[in-house]
Amino acid sequence: MKDAETEARPSGQSLSDVPQVEITLNVNGTLHRLRLDARVTLLDALRDHLGLTGAKKGCDQGACGACTVMVDGRRVVSCLALAAQYEGREITTVEALSVDGELHPMQAAFARHDAFQCGYCTPGQIMSAVCLIAEGRANSEDDIREFMSGNICRCGAYPNIRAAIREVTARG
Repeated sequence: MKDAETEARPSGQSLSDVPQVEITLNVNGTLHRLRLDARVTLLDALRDHLGLTGAKKGCDQGACGACTVMVDGRRVVSCLALAAQYEGREITTVEALSVDGELHPMQAAFARHDAFQCGYCTPGQIMSAVCLIAEGRANSEDDIREFMSGNICRCGAYPNIRAAIREVTARG
């Protein structure tokens, strides 16, 4: 029986042939020194190497937004980003939004507006919404719809998601 790691490698390539990189990622204010396969995505580094499972692997093609994280204050679909590209950058995941047990205003608004059903897309939706407001792009219903269009909710909670964003925007 072959192990999954052996099966995933091209024929004749040993584990020692896979290029490794040593990087330090600044995630949620903590520096993490990692040695990774150079092809590891930021999403996989967060989930598999750092145990931060808030960002989800949805489509693994950058189309659904379930893996959205914040890098230097901007939205990034982490399934398309190589971890090595983000050394020295400030990475924020949904796990860092609440402080001392207090929900971030966007998290609280999502709960108040029932802006989730299954919850799978919720971390990515919240991270995208936080960035949307920080970018100053939540000026109208149409703006919110347009700039959140990269985040897919299979349950169809869009009206509630937009209501949560409008609430947080109105509160400043």
